[in-house]
Amino acid sequence: MRNVYCARSSTDRASDFGSEGWGFESLRAHVSNSLEIARSNLSSVSVLVFVLGFVAARFKSDIRIPDAVYQVISVYLLFGIGLKGGVSLSNSDPGTIVRPVLITLVLGCVVPLLAFISLSRIKKLSEIDRGAIAAHYGSTSLVTFTAALVLLESINRPYEGFATTLLAIMEIPGIIIGIFLATRHLNRKVAWTTSLKEILFGKTVILLIGGLVVGAISGSTGYDKVTPFFVELLPGVLALFLMHLGYLAGSQIRALRDVGFGLFLFAIIFPIIAGTLGVFGGALAGLSVGGATVVGVLCASASYIAAPAAVQVALPEANPSLSITASLGVTFPFNLIFGIPILFFIASKVVS
Repeated sequence: MRNVYCARSSTDRASDFGSEGWGFESLRAHVSNSLEIARSNLSSVSVLVFVLGFVAARFKSDIRIPDAVYQVISVYLLFGIGLKGGVSLSNSDPGTIVRPVLITLVLGCVVPLLAFISLSRIKKLSEIDRGAIAAHYGSTSLVTFTAALVLLESINRPYEGFATTLLAIMEIPGIIIGIFLATRHLNRKVAWTTSLKEILFGKTVILLIGGLVVGAISGSTGYDKVTPFFVELLPGVLALFLMHLGYLAGSQIRALRDVGFGLFLFAIIFPIIAGTLGVFGGALAGLSVGGATVVGVLCASASYIAAPAAVQVALPEANPSLSITASLGVTFPFNLIFGIPILFFIASKVVS
């Protein structure tokens, strides 16, 4: 895997589409290329092992990895992605980071608000459950983010080295806003101190930011020494993690019956809307096609690691099965199989 990915010039981007720009032949060739990427993604190990886990759960075959191993893999992925991002960040021009960071913060506030408003159409959901789900969709999914990077690298599409920084930034505001929206009409006092402590000092943020700092300080020289562990082993470790998540998704899919078809539709349609918004935000920030795809994926993904812990503390009245089932059982597999290639296609056209 590459250590540094830099944004390319507008001339470089335009050259991807040939001299005919937005002409019919260019569009047809680009659609064909995007379909080929989608087909390749469908046959990738990441997608197939997730499907294996999902099918195994439906047949009640327990192929879950032990909880202790699950925790180790979580730490490996979080710190490894942060470390890689820190190395790339150390080689990035600080002047190119400010605008993407600001736009990511804005998106991190807008996405949960849009989710909360959209969920109002599902009459069976209480305001507390709407806020809890919005908190999950306002935050991000590390595994979806990692899968997007793997896809971009497999097709040799560069992306900005500070992408992991954007992941860490977007992890926090969505959860806070979702909790606020859920509790604004409650008569009880919200445990904001405990909730913020869980959000800011939870495993996800600490490992991501810690990895960023370590990577930025150690640089490429230090990173080269741990590359065999954090780079070469990543696809295999990620495959095991995805198989486990597939099993969990298959086990929890029945919870959607409690609120009907509306939440299922939300979990598919909203990620595309939020992801498209993220792609336009990435383009506005001056990112490359790969970078805009990454921002789109961050907006389209939903948290099932950091958000559940914080929501459980702040919103004990919320039904956790609804949030987890929507984010892990529907949105995650949809993004993994279809969402990432769709957002890449949108980014290719928008950034061009």
